[in-house]
Amino acid sequence: MAKNILAEIAVIGGSGLYAMQELKNVREIKVKTPFGSPSDAIILGKIGGISVAFLPRHGRKHAILPSDIPQRANMWALKSIGVKIIISASAVGSLKQELAPTHFVFPDQFVDQTKGRISTFFGEGIVGHVPLAEPFCMAISDLMFKEAKKLGIRSHQGGTYCCMEGPAFSTKAESNFHRKMGYSIIGMTMATEAKLAREAGFHYAPVSLVTDYDCWKEGEEVDQGKVSETLRTNIENIRRLLVKVIPMVAAVKCRTHCPSFIKNSLLTHKENFPAKTYAKLKLILEA
Repeated sequence: MAKNILAEIAVIGGSGLYAMQELKNVREIKVKTPFGSPSDAIILGKIGGISVAFLPRHGRKHAILPSDIPQRANMWALKSIGVKIIISASAVGSLKQELAPTHFVFPDQFVDQTKGRISTFFGEGIVGHVPLAEPFCMAISDLMFKEAKKLGIRSHQGGTYCCMEGPAFSTKAESNFHRKMGYSIIGMTMATEAKLAREAGFHYAPVSLVTDYDCWKEGEEVDQGKVSETLRTNIENIRRLLVKVIPMVAAVKCRTHCPSFIKNSLLTHKENFPAKTYAKLKLILEA
């Protein structure tokens, strides 16, 4: 269990978020974890009087590739300071005409096509299998969708996020394949994060910020220049949304009881836990 609850709500995202003017009483903390260092120091502050933690996913210098994000360390660090709810903001490409750049998507499913990433806390003598049929806390997602629409942000509820390895963008063949599969958006980070968030017992709700049409749409193929330009608009909109919803999300009633999944997922009996592995996972297993 967390010794000191510094914040129950966390936002994982880019540099434009933790620098928002509405964040008051800002300070930083560095957290040591059994899984190495998190992506960066955790920024703590208050929005509307509510304590919130911000963690830059790729580090403040954006120096960490999607495949190299220390996801286990990030989740463990947030758990250790008392976080219960994670709002995850990330840039995505659109696989559907109606999901245009600058629109927000609140997906309800994902498909993981990454290769070789560590996406579980289990192993080293402790085995567990968490359910992922409903991978996100949709009560929080629904709230964010409704509030985004009230703010005039073009938003879409539901859809499947395809998580690719990267760091290169898709080939046209890949992009068209993903469209034929019926996926809605494509990105490089969320699946690994979501799996570990479920194991760690968080209420996890992603918001996907559309920056481009991947490369399937003729004449609008993705490049980093277009992505960066659209991202500026998206960052301003996600700031507005966070200011609105952060004071509201703690009161949301979860429909899927996200923190309880881990309790019924262990196959290894506690008396058989290796001491070294248990020491690393105690924070999560006994939350």
